[in-house]
Amino acid sequence: MSRRRRRESPRAESFSGPADSAKVLPDSPQGRGGKTEEYGKTGMTEQTQPATEKAFLRRALEASIRIGLVVLLALWCFTIVKPFIVPVIWGIIIAVATYPGYRRLLPPLGDRRGLAAAVVVVLMLVLLVGPTIILADTLIAGAQQLAKGLGDGTLGIPPPPESVAAWPIVGESLSKFWDLASVNLASALNEIGPQLKIVGGWLLSAAGGVGFGILQFVFAIIIAGILLANAESGEHAADSISVRLMGDQGWKYADLARTTVRGVARGILGVALIQSILAGLGFLVIGLPAAGLLALLCLVLAVIQVGVGPIVIPAVIYVFATADPVPAVLFLIWGVFVTLLDNFLKPILLGRGAKVPMAVIFVGAIGGFLAHGIIGLFVGAVVLSLGYTLFRAWLGEERGTPMEQTSPGTGTDNP
Repeated sequence: MSRRRRRESPRAESFSGPADSAKVLPDSPQGRGGKTEEYGKTGMTEQTQPATEKAFLRRALEASIRIGLVVLLALWCFTIVKPFIVPVIWGIIIAVATYPGYRRLLPPLGDRRGLAAAVVVVLMLVLLVGPTIILADTLIAGAQQLAKGLGDGTLGIPPPPESVAAWPIVGESLSKFWDLASVNLASALNEIGPQLKIVGGWLLSAAGGVGFGILQFVFAIIIAGILLANAESGEHAADSISVRLMGDQGWKYADLARTTVRGVARGILGVALIQSILAGLGFLVIGLPAAGLLALLCLVLAVIQVGVGPIVIPAVIYVFATADPVPAVLFLIWGVFVTLLDNFLKPILLGRGAKVPMAVIFVGAIGGFLAHGIIGLFVGAVVLSLGYTLFRAWLGEERGTPMEQTSPGTGTDNP
């Protein structure tokens, strides 16, 4: 009896219990079979891994080739359309700026969009491009002559009138410098500085691109007419793109972009273009040499918000020193009118938009002019002003403040 109890002791049960029945010794057939199965699976994975890597590399190579072809096609297309990008952008700017006037023409013309757009195009060609072409000949000739004279010191300058020395403050020094320039231009240029030779080369290159700039301007006006005839669909497309890019508030950015472009194009560029054309016509009528070149300088200074005074005032002084009193007085009246014209036109044409600092307009105009010529003077100022305004609006929205709607192009920052 005791032996049976010993045989049924807990120690014996520990060898034959349920827990031990599930164990498999390493040397058992089951253990060897399990290991064989596990190793077999590992061996199958190692065999299929090279095939998987080959498939991945094949797909990556195919994707790289496709992406490369798409990038190559995109770059090729960009190279083809690159000469038209700036005129198209300028055409869009013109269309946005003239859209209110286009809408006013629709009721009298029986809501015929094509006819109203054609009228806008013809008016712009006659009022803007016509005087520009008239001044272009004198611009090219004057720039070439001035550049050559500044470069080699052979520019002919008449001696100063005796009355110049009697002018207060600057009369004596101006008369001496003028007399030196009339006798020995090289010595006078040395006193001013060698930078004038660089300016002469810049003027020559600028004059060389005037003809192409006029063609771009005409092309942009035609594009603006096409866009005006399809203004409703274009406005809807702009709003849709803005909503897609900016979310539900995208329409606000689209409206702010239209307002900014319209304000800068009309209140800054439009006024500058009108002032420079009127000033150039006055220079041409009074018989000033290089009237077109002086008109171009007036345009640059007016766009960067310096004004046409630095060109008109010396021109008036020159006319009084060389011409008869009556034409000189008439030219003085005309010069005062042109110089002060922006004070009357800006409040009318500015409208409402985003306030743009003068530094932004200055950098945009000069950078655009250096990059794209005459037409870049306008496009650069508008594009940089638009980017500045949208960036500030985005910053305001990120901070939780509403987008501002104030007067554009006043030359001061937003408060």
